[in-house]
Amino acid sequence: MLTNYSLISFSSITLINQSDIVTVLIIVTVFFGILLLLGIRKSYKLKKENERLDAMNKKIAEDDEDKPYKDFTDGHMYGGN
Repeated sequence: MLTNYSLISFSSITLINQSDIVTVLIIVTVFFGILLLLGIRKSYKLKKENERLDAMNKKIAEDDEDKPYKDFTDGHMYGGN
């Protein structure tokens, strides 16, 4: 009885085929490729938004330089009635 089990070769029993490994690697590569592309797209959008906000900030700063100083202490809270 023990001799019957010794005749079974372990090389004939394969748990995972080579094609299964390649399939899993392709799926993982595609998944991380999609994540990479989404990250690059998000980075590009954030860069464009940052440039837009920076331009807006410069415009506001230039507008503030052109305005003359207005004394805000003439209000009722400061006793300037």
